[in-house]
Amino acid sequence: MVSIKDISKKAGVSISTVSYALNGSTKVTDETRSRILAIAKELNYVPNAAARSLKKRESRIIGVFLTDFKGDVYGDLLDGMKEVCNAQGYDLIVCSGKQSHRMLPERMIDGAVILDQEFESKELLQYAGRDHKIVVLDRELDHPNINQVLLDNKAGATLAAEYLIEQGHHKVYIVTGPEGSFDSAQRMKAIKMVADRNPDVEWIEIPGNFKKSGGERAAERVMEEYSSPAAVFCLNDEMAIGFCNRLADTEYSIGEHVHLIGFDNIELTRYMQPRLATINYSKRKWGELAAEQLIKLLSGDEVEHERIYVTLIQGESVAKARMQVNAT
Repeated sequence: MVSIKDISKKAGVSISTVSYALNGSTKVTDETRSRILAIAKELNYVPNAAARSLKKRESRIIGVFLTDFKGDVYGDLLDGMKEVCNAQGYDLIVCSGKQSHRMLPERMIDGAVILDQEFESKELLQYAGRDHKIVVLDRELDHPNINQVLLDNKAGATLAAEYLIEQGHHKVYIVTGPEGSFDSAQRMKAIKMVADRNPDVEWIEIPGNFKKSGGERAAERVMEEYSSPAAVFCLNDEMAIGFCNRLADTEYSIGEHVHLIGFDNIELTRYMQPRLATINYSKRKWGELAAEQLIKLLSGDEVEHERIYVTLIQGESVAKARMQVNAT
C-alpha cells in the first residue's frame, strides 16, 4: 500500500509537506500542492482513514450498539437515526458484540448510541470520563457526557395494566422480558405499583425473553392452568404474537378465553385478527431524537434528558370480563 512516505520520496519534499498538501493546508503553495496531488494520483494513494481520524479526533461516523438485530422495533429506530445523521453530515454504523466496543475508546467513531445489554454501565462511565460522547436508550446514567433518551416504560405498563383492570379482569398473567433488561425491569416496577393499588386482582408472573418462543411457552402454561377467562400482558409484541401462534388451532380464543395485550405496536399487530391491544410509541422519533442529542453533545451544546411518550391502542384482543367461559 502506498504511503505518504512514498509520495514524499517521489516529490522530493518532506513528509509534513505532503501531509499539508493532502489536507488542504495553506502552509504549502498552490504549485507544490498540485504537484503532490498529481503524484498521489499517479501512485494510486488511498488515505488511511483510521489514522486521519485519530489525528483529527473526528471520523464523522456515529456508532449504534444493539444487543442483537432481531425484532421489528429496530428498523424504524435505525431509519430515524440514519436520516438525522446523514442530514448533519454523519454516517451511521450498527454494531453488536463485545469486540465492537473497542470502536469507541479507539475513536473509530465520534460517539455512540447504546441499546445493548452487553455494554456494562461502568464501562460507559469510564469512556464518558475520557470525554467520549454517549446517548443511552436502555439505562439511567449520571454523567455530563452521557444523555438519556428513554422510552416511558412505566407509563406504558401502567396504561396496559389499568386497561385490563378497567375491563373487569381479576386474573392477570404478566409475561416478562429477559433477565437484565432495563425495559422489562421498568415495566415490572410499574405493574407492581398498579398491583399494590389493586390487591383484589391476582397477578401471576411468567418469565419471558422478548421473543416469540417466550410467548409460546407462556401460552402453554396459561392453557395448563386455565379454569376461567384470564388476561395476559406480554411485555412486548413479539411474545404476544408467539402467544397467539400457540393458541391457534386450539379450543382457546383470544378475546374470549384469553384477553391479550402487548407493548410496542409493531407493524404486524395491525393485521392480526383480533387486533392486538398494545402500547404505541414512535420508534422513528426515538431514533431521530437519540441522533439529535448525540450530535448536540459532539458539538458541545447543552442537552437535557428526553423521554419518549406512549399511548394505549385498544384492540379486540381485550374484551370486558364476563362470566366463566369454558374452552370447548
